[in-house]
Amino acid sequence: MMTLTEWLERNRWFWSFLGVLVLWGILSIATSRFSLHSLSGVAASASFLVIVALGQMLVVTTGRGNIDLSIASVLTLSAYASIVVTQGLDARLPLAIAVVVLIGLVTGTVNALLVVAFRIPAIIATLATGYILATGTLIANRWAAGFAVSPVLKTLGAGRIGGFPVMILVALLAVVAVGFLLRRTVYGRAISAVGQNERAAALAGIRTGRVVAAAFIASAILAALTGMLLGAYVGGAFLEMGAPYLLQSLGAVVLGGSLIFGGSSTALGTLFGSLLLVLIVTTMQIVGLPPGTQDIVQGFVVIAVLALAGGQAVRRRRSRASPA
Repeated sequence: MMTLTEWLERNRWFWSFLGVLVLWGILSIATSRFSLHSLSGVAASASFLVIVALGQMLVVTTGRGNIDLSIASVLTLSAYASIVVTQGLDARLPLAIAVVVLIGLVTGTVNALLVVAFRIPAIIATLATGYILATGTLIANRWAAGFAVSPVLKTLGAGRIGGFPVMILVALLAVVAVGFLLRRTVYGRAISAVGQNERAAALAGIRTGRVVAAAFIASAILAALTGMLLGAYVGGAFLEMGAPYLLQSLGAVVLGGSLIFGGSSTALGTLFGSLLLVLIVTTMQIVGLPPGTQDIVQGFVVIAVLALAGGQAVRRRRSRASPA
C-alpha cells in the first residue's frame, strides 16, 4: 500500500494546489471583495501564463539545465505581428495565425540548432535569440499604425461564455493535451528518459537530439500563440509585453512540482503553479507593494523553491549511494 510520502512524491502538484487554496482563503478573509468571482478573474489572467509555462516545462524536462529565455521576445513580437497582419479583420486571421506559428517555429528551430547541434548552453543560446527578436519587435512597433483586434481573436482572449472566461477553457485544454503527451505517448516517455540521463537514453536508442529540439520548438510556438491571445486580451501590444512571463513561466514550472534538473514534470502542477504565482502577485498588489518589490519577492520565491528542490535531490542521491 502506498504511503502518504510516496503519494506526495508522485503527485508533487498537490503542494501548489494546497498553496492556491490557502492563499485564496487568506485573501477571502482579509478582503471582503475577494470572492469566487475574483478567483475566476485571477484564473483568466493566469491562463496566459499557463500556456507559456507548459512550453517552458517541456524544455526544463529535457534536463541539462535547459530553460528558454527567448519566450518573452517571442510573445511580444507575435502580439505585434498578429495586430499588423489582421488589421482587425477576421478574414485575415488565418494568415495571422500562420505568421505567428512561423515566428515560433523559426525561433524554436534556431534555439534547437544552437543547443543541440552547436552544444551552446540553452541559457546563452535562447538569450541571444531573444535579443535578436527584440530588434524585430522594434521594427514591428513602427509598422503597427493602430491596435484593431480581430473579433474572433478578441472572443478567445477576452470573451466569456455564461460569465466564464473563454481563456480558462483554452488553458485547460492545453493542460490536458500536454498532460496526455507526457503520460500517454512515446514522446512523453522519451523526454523524461532524456531528462533523467541523456547518455543512457541515447544508448537505449532514443534520438535525444530530436527530443530536445521538439521541446524548444513547442515552447516557442506556445509562446507565440500566447502573444497573439494576450494582444487580443489587452487590446493591443507594447514593448516589454512579454517580460513578466520570463521569470513567471519558470516560477510556475518549479512551483508546480516539475524537477528543475529535468526528467519529471507535471502539466497539472504547472497549472496550479501558475495560479499560485498569480495569486502571490495579486496579494502583493492588494498590499500595495511597488512593481520592483514584487519582482524581488517573485525572485525570492523561485530561489527558495529551487533551493528546496536541490536539497531534496542531494538527499535522494545520498540515500541511493549509501550501502544497504
